[in-house]
Amino acid sequence: MLFNAIFMIVPVALIVLSVVVATKNFQRKGNAKRSLLLQLVSFGAVASLCLVFPIIAGAAGEGAPAIDASAKGMQYLGAGLSTGIACIGGGIAVGHGAPAAIGAAAEDPKNFGKAIIFVALGEGIALYGMLISILILNG
Repeated sequence: MLFNAIFMIVPVALIVLSVVVATKNFQRKGNAKRSLLLQLVSFGAVASLCLVFPIIAGAAGEGAPAIDASAKGMQYLGAGLSTGIACIGGGIAVGHGAPAAIGAAAEDPKNFGKAIIFVALGEGIALYGMLISILILNG
């Protein structure tokens, strides 16, 4: 029971600590790129710890139930990553396509139908990510 509590408390504490350290670093030196890099490295370290510790605990314990739980966790992680990364890509596409569509429609209103298709294509990327997530979870 204590072991599970440590698994829940340590990642949260490390993430909070990384935010505090990055904020203090930015306040002292004022370098936003270095603070962002520090934040990303610390997030990567916490993410790797969260992935490695349950696998080690499963290998030391019973075996089959922990491995099944680890596989289920990886399934959720893959589904979340596919949706999240697809939504980020869709947001970038819409963020660049929508102002161009508005500009084209402002110059010539007949171009609105053509321009809105490109915005919809950008949003389609996020739908494909969600579809992949559904396939991962149900597969």
